[in-house]
Amino acid sequence: MNCIQAILTIDTENLPENFQEIIKHEQEVVAKWKEEGILEHLFLRQTKNGAVLIFKDIDEVKVKELMKTLPLYPLKKNIEYFALIKQF
Repeated sequence: MNCIQAILTIDTENLPENFQEIIKHEQEVVAKWKEEGILEHLFLRQTKNGAVLIFKDIDEVKVKELMKTLPLYPLKKNIEYFALIKQF
């Protein structure tokens, strides 16, 4: 199975007042992706400045499109993408 890892880093220096509301919407989007079967894992970073998302069975172009729809996307400092091959 091919996977795409997206590492999102947000700008924690400039969080908006409605940050908690944004987080709630973010969780809804991620839950939908899990339900659809395109998001395999979500890991929050210990530094609380982002997350690591593992997508499955979609290509990097589609992952980049999806990432742009995240409520946290406008707060991004950086996003890195890595193509992975899951070893069984």
